[in-house]
Amino acid sequence: MYVQEARKDPLYARSGLGTDWAAVYETSYEDLVRFLYRMVWEEDRAHDLAQETFVRALRHDPDEPRAWLYSVARNLARDEARSVVRRRRHLALIRVEESDRVAEDAEQEMEREERRHAVRVALERLSERDREVLLLWDAGLSYDEIAEQTGLARGAIGTTLSRARRRLVQAHRTREDHDATYL
Repeated sequence: MYVQEARKDPLYARSGLGTDWAAVYETSYEDLVRFLYRMVWEEDRAHDLAQETFVRALRHDPDEPRAWLYSVARNLARDEARSVVRRRRHLALIRVEESDRVAEDAEQEMEREERRHAVRVALERLSERDREVLLLWDAGLSYDEIAEQTGLARGAIGTTLSRARRRLVQAHRTREDHDATYL
């Protein structure tokens, strides 16, 4: 007798067409949302998961709909919790990577600034003529243009550049040696 009454219950009603899902939805939805809310602690997410549970139920048409709904809902909530943990870990890694990248950028900028400063100091140690010839050549001027700007003979530009480069390297090395002594 109990089995016959249970079969009349919409939660367990099975006919040739399957479960009466409208009745199951009406009698179970709010309880299922409350159950899911206690697992995910977000009302909107609990409603979304309840809807997803019913969508899956329609595809599977289980024999015991209520038990099946809660089982699937519990699994969806667990999956949700795992994905939240993964996202948090991923975001934490992204934050760490971003802070590392900012630190690397800052370190690289500091190194570039130190190099610029070292070059400036080395250039200041050169004579005015050597510095001017190097800077004009570095700016892309031709030997003829450098000769015109400096008043040097065109044939002297190559020799002057060669000596200026050598003096610049020497001044730079002297500064590095000096800095290394005080470290």
